[in-house]
Amino acid sequence: MKKFTCATILAACLLPLPCLAQTGDAASWATLLQNHYQVYPDQVYGTANNVELKLDVWENQDTKTPLPTVIYIHGGGWVFGDRAGAVPELLPYLQKGWNVVNVEYRMASQSLAPAAVEDSRCALRWVYRNAGQYHFDTDRLIVTGHSAGGHLALTTGMLTDDAGFDNNCPAEPSLGEKPLKVAAIVNWYGISNVADLLDGKNRRTYAIEWLGNQPDRLALAKRLSPLTYVAGAPPVITIHGDADPTVPYSQAVELRDALTKAHVANELITVPGGKHGFQAFNDAQTLDAYQKIFAFLSANVAGLK
Repeated sequence: MKKFTCATILAACLLPLPCLAQTGDAASWATLLQNHYQVYPDQVYGTANNVELKLDVWENQDTKTPLPTVIYIHGGGWVFGDRAGAVPELLPYLQKGWNVVNVEYRMASQSLAPAAVEDSRCALRWVYRNAGQYHFDTDRLIVTGHSAGGHLALTTGMLTDDAGFDNNCPAEPSLGEKPLKVAAIVNWYGISNVADLLDGKNRRTYAIEWLGNQPDRLALAKRLSPLTYVAGAPPVITIHGDADPTVPYSQAVELRDALTKAHVANELITVPGGKHGFQAFNDAQTLDAYQKIFAFLSANVAGLK
């Protein structure tokens, strides 16, 4: 199995971090990552349309007992992006000493919807299947992502096994009948209503490209929308700027209202003037969001501090 330490990967990422001075100097980060984490890159969690689906595991080496584990899914409107660009988003969870799984999935140019959702669900199954090897605590799994990754985090954590999106995953008899669940979802300005982006004032090119000209695209869009699965969902915290030009802020409000109506623990952090993507929020807003995220997780996930 191929493996290497974090220090090499993050050498280019450590110094530019805008909030580094507030959370520790570069040497402290390097010590934390080099001495305490092992990275297992390019783990193949499935194959679809002749595409190998890969993820990276960041495992804390300080203990061999199961640890809280974050599954991160990158954004890019389902049409671009890769997991390598998501490395800075992993740092807050690595600083907590948690394990992290960084997932890649098929883009629209490789496979139209629902491929990205199917892949993300298969990644969750891989995490369950390999929990013993990498010391993932399946009772303390957090799934998170930004933008399209936020949508995929929501669907990964909210879909049920009978929703029909797990059919392409490798057979896993060892899992038996154990339902695949996550403990909480951290949704950074993700899409909650896919159909809303196909027509009308909120029409977005990336959503049209992802769904394509499939004859049942509106019905499929509903099946791919987290709003369809709010009943019985795990706790959800959403961070969304009210000036977001890419994913309408109304999507976050609609999700909050639906989760509240379904009596699901949830919180919406509204960032005044916040936009979308890189530097969507200023440093203070980002730090405040993470403080609220960890407070929410601590309050809603058993055994999490």
